[in-house]
Amino acid sequence: MNFYKRFHKREKKPSDPACYSAADRPFFTFAKKSSHEVMKILKSSASSGLSIAQSHTRLLKYGRNEIVREKRRSWVVLLLKNFKDPLSALLVALALISYLTHDMKATIMIGIMVVLSVFLRFYQEIKADFAAQKLKAMVRTVAHVVRKNKIKKIPFERLVPGDIIHLSAGDMIPADVRLLETNGLYINEATLTGEALPAEKHSQPIATEAKTPLELNNICFLGTNVASGSAKAIVILTGSRTYLGCLAESLVKPEPPTTFDLGVKKFTWLIMGLILVMSPAVFLINGFAHHQWLEAFLFAMAVAVGLAPEMLPMIVAVNLSKGALVMSKKKVIVKHLDSIQNFGAMDILCMDKTGTLTEGKVVLEKYLNIKGEEEPAVLEYAFLNSFFQTGLENLLDAAVLKHKDVGVKLKIKSDWKKIDEIPFDFIRRRMSVVMENKEGDHLLICKGAVEEIISLSSHVDINHHTEAFHADTYEKHLGIEDKMNDGGFRVVGVAYKKIPNTKTRYSIADETGMTLVGFLAFLDPPKETAKVSLNELRDSGITVKLLTGDNELVTRKICLDVGLEATDIVLGSEIEEMSEEEIKKIAIKINIFAKLTPMQKEQIVSALRSANHTVGFMGDGINDAPALRGADVGISVDTAVDIAKESSDIILLEKDLSVLYEGVREGRRIFGNITKYIQMSASSNFGNMFSVVGGSIFLPFLPMLPIQILVNNLLYDLSQTTIPTDKVDEEYLKKPRQWRIDHIRRFIMFIGPVSSLFDYATFFVMLFVFNTWLHPSLFQTGWFVESLLSQTLIIHVIRTNKIPFIQSRASWPLIVSTVGISAIGVALPYSPFASSLGFSPLPLWYWPILIAMLFIYFFLTQMVKRWFAKKYRIE
Repeated sequence: MNFYKRFHKREKKPSDPACYSAADRPFFTFAKKSSHEVMKILKSSASSGLSIAQSHTRLLKYGRNEIVREKRRSWVVLLLKNFKDPLSALLVALALISYLTHDMKATIMIGIMVVLSVFLRFYQEIKADFAAQKLKAMVRTVAHVVRKNKIKKIPFERLVPGDIIHLSAGDMIPADVRLLETNGLYINEATLTGEALPAEKHSQPIATEAKTPLELNNICFLGTNVASGSAKAIVILTGSRTYLGCLAESLVKPEPPTTFDLGVKKFTWLIMGLILVMSPAVFLINGFAHHQWLEAFLFAMAVAVGLAPEMLPMIVAVNLSKGALVMSKKKVIVKHLDSIQNFGAMDILCMDKTGTLTEGKVVLEKYLNIKGEEEPAVLEYAFLNSFFQTGLENLLDAAVLKHKDVGVKLKIKSDWKKIDEIPFDFIRRRMSVVMENKEGDHLLICKGAVEEIISLSSHVDINHHTEAFHADTYEKHLGIEDKMNDGGFRVVGVAYKKIPNTKTRYSIADETGMTLVGFLAFLDPPKETAKVSLNELRDSGITVKLLTGDNELVTRKICLDVGLEATDIVLGSEIEEMSEEEIKKIAIKINIFAKLTPMQKEQIVSALRSANHTVGFMGDGINDAPALRGADVGISVDTAVDIAKESSDIILLEKDLSVLYEGVREGRRIFGNITKYIQMSASSNFGNMFSVVGGSIFLPFLPMLPIQILVNNLLYDLSQTTIPTDKVDEEYLKKPRQWRIDHIRRFIMFIGPVSSLFDYATFFVMLFVFNTWLHPSLFQTGWFVESLLSQTLIIHVIRTNKIPFIQSRASWPLIVSTVGISAIGVALPYSPFASSLGFSPLPLWYWPILIAMLFIYFFLTQMVKRWFAKKYRIE
């Protein structure tokens, strides 16, 4: 069995950066072999390509050249997903039992709760669900393929291994290919590597060892494109077996649960555990005490409903939807609603460099003479060279022509006319333009790799004074170039040569005896907002880590410019040799990583998450897609490649980092409001159920009728629907907020008994002040009103660590809803619905006693809350 067949039968290793082990990836095998050997393995011919029969057979064998795509979820699937929530399933089950036992009142009440908790969330998801998990095809164009001795236009998806293709400037690379012939080929790999400058490619076998496929200069990858030059190549991998295809396959797997998902799940099962303990206890106590087993069963079901925070899914959905609306006004699109809360919980933000911290484009930063001084003459000569050259466009020439100081040089072009051009090639690594001035003199200006320009220069121009290029001058040049290289700049040399007007055709032989005039330094500059935005994030308790595919020198330079500490930098080649445990330790300790492969970025993100951190990742390239997918919150920009946008949770419509800080604050506000509902509802319900258990033991009747418990719960839930509009204290927004189920459990245990204490006080008042031993309806009405008012109004105490109404006041919608529901509760015993709900009018003296009890309850809860916050250091 030949190599290629063995490779296609091989099991993939998902943990590896490109789905293959370091020693067994086909890229390295093809890169090390000669063109003839590669064609022999793939059974193809450089001149004739594949036959029609061969291409058809291979298409059937290897499949279409398409990456894996994820299907969009239908509305039916989204609806059923909401019923999978344990609380929703419990409500549906209780409603069904109520119906089967002919308790239509309970059935209707529970049904209303199901509609509120499930269908409102479903509506919000449909409305805001821009997360169609579909990886779009990278290209919809054709490739120039040699088939049966002819060059034909073949759709990308019909390419097969062994196809011979022709590439030219502007072409997308249609598959993973091995280069056979090249002519000045530069490939734009920014979406894979993060490097703004194109990579030089050639067709010779690779002799040196490379750590990653992206370091192989005779291999081109699907998803990149030709910046300049031309080539002939042979297709080696197609579809899901390509480098990009491996990334795409990792993206369509189920996303790991976020800290938000895990937090809600833990809380849900905490409540379910309480229900499984309390409901049977209530059922047995009442059954044995009163011997009315059906009534005891219905009462126990009502208790289960009362314990369940059934509004949690809806409260979460409305909070997140409101946050998405706020963010959209700031030009931020929220694809996944849960990601907004993860913004607030995020304590580590990892980001790529290109397009996030930097502008994602090459600019001319410096033009220096041999002394390292700024010299306008260097820019003049570079401008003339870039302006008159007619070769393929490149980023460096564009940067020269766009420089802010070029405007004053434009007039000089009218003083010259072009005579000839010596185009760029990869062997010389330079290009020259010959021009004639008004006096008829010729001037050759050469621009290219510094070492090439130096080797052809015999003189140096310093402040318009020409002198011979001596050894000490050469040493000065080395110092300037090394300093700029260490600073992360791409350095290009510029030289000129004055030539007598004796000919109109020039050749490489004329590029000798030149005069070195200086150097051009290019860089992908940092964004203007980067430094300030990073400082804001750090002040908010967020650690920023840089994960880039760019080289170490450029990374260090950018880090210094934006204020990131770059003392220690770990490279991808070092990560390659580490175990999972070592990666976890280094991911926590080090903040700057360079020369990373896409899957190494994802490895670092996963390592941080495994250490109980909530991790965000910001990037815009194909190389960022796995990390975006694996993070708790993935952030991309509108100009990002399709796969990056599809893998992200948040899309910024503008490349402005300042909006990240606003997103963090919005996430913390949302988390705060969700936590208010959880703490308040769980603690009050927990306290109420203790009261139910105790009352069931010594009372000769039910403490509250099942229908009354359901109405109480429904009114209370309605009062809490305005929580998403509430304000959050400024102090709360200053640090990351994460799910702490232990904190919620402790809060329930401390605050719940306080609520229960006043329930028992109400029992005492109703039994011994109003003598309701023989009037169960009056007792039940008194406790119903006290229970509803206490748990509805207590939100104003629990919502803040400050003094309520004095230091911190709720939003007007929350004030109106809580006061309004309380008014309904007060009015119900006197309404036309009183008899059907089992209520009786309350005596006049009940109300001042109730007001006094509520005042004492609020005061005691405030004291316990302050003590709790101080003991457990809650800000």
